[in-house]
Amino acid sequence: MKDHSVKLKLLKTLSDGAFHSGESLGAQAGISRAAISKHIKGIQEWGVDVFRVQGKGYQLAQPFILLDQTTIQQQVDNHVEVHPVIDSTNQYLIEKTATIEKGSVCIAEYQSAGRGRRGRQWLSPFGTNLYFSIYWRLEAGIAAAMGLSLVVGVAIVEAIQNLGIEGVKLKWPNDLYFEDKKLAGILVEMSGQTGGAAHLVIGMGMNLLMQDKDKNIDQPWTSLSEVIGNDQIDRNQLVVSFIKCLNQSLKDYELNGMDGFVERWNKVDNFLDRPVRLIMGDKEVEGIERGIDSHGGVLLETADGIKSYIGGEISLRRND
Repeated sequence: MKDHSVKLKLLKTLSDGAFHSGESLGAQAGISRAAISKHIKGIQEWGVDVFRVQGKGYQLAQPFILLDQTTIQQQVDNHVEVHPVIDSTNQYLIEKTATIEKGSVCIAEYQSAGRGRRGRQWLSPFGTNLYFSIYWRLEAGIAAAMGLSLVVGVAIVEAIQNLGIEGVKLKWPNDLYFEDKKLAGILVEMSGQTGGAAHLVIGMGMNLLMQDKDKNIDQPWTSLSEVIGNDQIDRNQLVVSFIKCLNQSLKDYELNGMDGFVERWNKVDNFLDRPVRLIMGDKEVEGIERGIDSHGGVLLETADGIKSYIGGEISLRRND
């Protein structure tokens, strides 16, 4: 594994948002100013804006709070790992499902191969967003996991509400929205044998401090900083809230299935009672969205009445 210790040490110093000269950074790291310049370029390749001003030194475009494994671990019972750089938090847990404990969490500052639903790339610049995955073993098996991404979405919105942040809603089946713009995406990957337990890896990528320069996303998007009106986001406390709410919601789901979650989902359904268009491959259905049912399907009211639609290839788009 490549050693990123120097880059991480530089980022920790620069994270205060102040100017730091190449000479002082080099003295702290025990390397030359030329080597500092090389490492700064590597940091910029991670998607971090670092400016250099003659006579002043280097400065981050915006200060940020680095994830701290100890801070998070002290507040939760789950096993937590924080990785500065990783290919994918989901993939990391998938490769360890045979040995890790239920509830294990992997978080990263930067993903080199982040992915969303249907294999789409998830843009993952360093330190400005949240890349989070949790492993859960469901004894009832894969068939019982239907609707799980909806349960996860409810848990994440409620975790945000617990921090006093209002207005975040859900878009069926697995996105978080704010004012009709995408805030986060959820990806549930599962494996297991018929008659055996299901191994679930639940991943989430959330935009926290995304910049316009990062915008290669094919839909309107927003960041949590825009939701709350400032960029002072304590990502460590955000993670703690997510873990606690996920633990409780996943335990509730194990005991009671979707009971209770339908009502909780419909309270924060971004498209409830609005005209929508469901796209299923080459087929499209238009109607009024009426929330979800007990199987996790989305309810659509058309001229033929209310029908439930479910399936991995179904997407939902505004029609108004």
